[in-house]
Amino acid sequence: MKHIRPTLPEAGFVRLPQILAVIPISRSAWWAGVRDGKFPQSVKLGTKTTVWRVEDIRALINATR
Repeated sequence: MKHIRPTLPEAGFVRLPQILAVIPISRSAWWAGVRDGKFPQSVKLGTKTTVWRVEDIRALINATR
C-alpha cells in the first residue's frame, strides 16, 4: 500500500486541519506558535472561519527544511 503524502493547494487559503496534515503538531501547539509569532498569523473570513494564506504556510515549511 502506498503512503499518500498530503499536499497544499498552489494558492489561496487553507484551514487548520489541512495545515496539521502537513505539519504534524497538535492544535494547541500550533495556536501557541501563532500567538508567539513562530507561525503565520491567521485570517478571519467570518465569525467561525479562520484560514491561513498558502504562501505563508509554504514559506514556513521551506524555512524549516
